[in-house]
Amino acid sequence: MAVGTVLLVDDSRVSRLMTRSVIARHHPDWEVLEAASGEEALALSTGLAIDFMLVDVNMPGLDGITTATRLKASHPAARITLLTANIQDAVQDKARAAGIGFIGKPITEEKIARFFSMGGAEC
Repeated sequence: MAVGTVLLVDDSRVSRLMTRSVIARHHPDWEVLEAASGEEALALSTGLAIDFMLVDVNMPGLDGITTATRLKASHPAARITLLTANIQDAVQDKARAAGIGFIGKPITEEKIARFFSMGGAEC
């Protein structure tokens, strides 16, 4: 299996740790980068080749949709998905319009594993 790079963007350290552990179990050779804010994610990702990005919607500072849209512009080949408990149609519509996937919280191992097994497709 090819080595991949994943960027986790979530202000919750617990959420990042849980998601990182799922990725490590299923893809132990992948590199996982973490950012606690949208601003940190944009700075961290500059100049890097990133295959997958999982971005929380509700964060202080730059919200997840703004962050994901900016990341998509700078990393057009990356598979980007929002992670959120906000399952309102408006949020899902904004994500789809920007070419960004959507995974509803609570995040489970099954949802994360399916996202990667489907090549970053929405689940």
